[in-house]
Amino acid sequence: MNLNWTFIVESLPLYEKAIRLTLKLGFLGIAISFIVGIFCSIVLYLKTPVLKHIVQAYIELSRNTPLLVQVFFLYFGLPKIGIKWSETTCAIIGLSFLGGSYMAEAIRSGLEAVSRSQIESGLSIGLSKFQLIRYVILPLAFSVSLPSLSANCIFLLKETSILGAISILDVMNVAKDLIGMYYKTNEALILLVASYLIMILPLSFLLTWLERKVRYAEFGN
Repeated sequence: MNLNWTFIVESLPLYEKAIRLTLKLGFLGIAISFIVGIFCSIVLYLKTPVLKHIVQAYIELSRNTPLLVQVFFLYFGLPKIGIKWSETTCAIIGLSFLGGSYMAEAIRSGLEAVSRSQIESGLSIGLSKFQLIRYVILPLAFSVSLPSLSANCIFLLKETSILGAISILDVMNVAKDLIGMYYKTNEALILLVASYLIMILPLSFLLTWLERKVRYAEFGN
């Protein structure tokens, strides 16, 4: 396979810019998803009236519709009723909407894994319900659900690949544009694969290291 190395070198600045944008969108989506997930999982764990049904409906809607459909609705559908957001805003909201449901389910499974003895120990020393959740239940749940949360983070970062459908110049869209303009398919795809490895491998190693460091609740180190 003969590669045009001059084309590859000249295309690097475009990919570098796209990687920065992709990482920005991905990490913002992950951060907001995590916040949404904590809120929703606590609502489900406490079985809060009314809110519980709203959260359940949100999770079912989010998990059973593709991100592409959600982003299309935000970018093309909402302007029909007078709500217009930028491509970046739609991308972040779309990632957060999808990711929040997955994070909620992951954290909820961790919350339900916390043993009754741990809860009773917290109550026995006079902790309030809020203190019990903050200092006992959530830390233990986080340690249990960390592998699932890590997988969700990587999943969301990879899901940024569809954001080019709303004119976001992420790495996928840059590769498609270069192939369409210059027909340098092999070079563009090699740079695309390298870009995703540069973004995802360090995150994967970091999360794997964190999993090893975090103590799994009740199950030892």
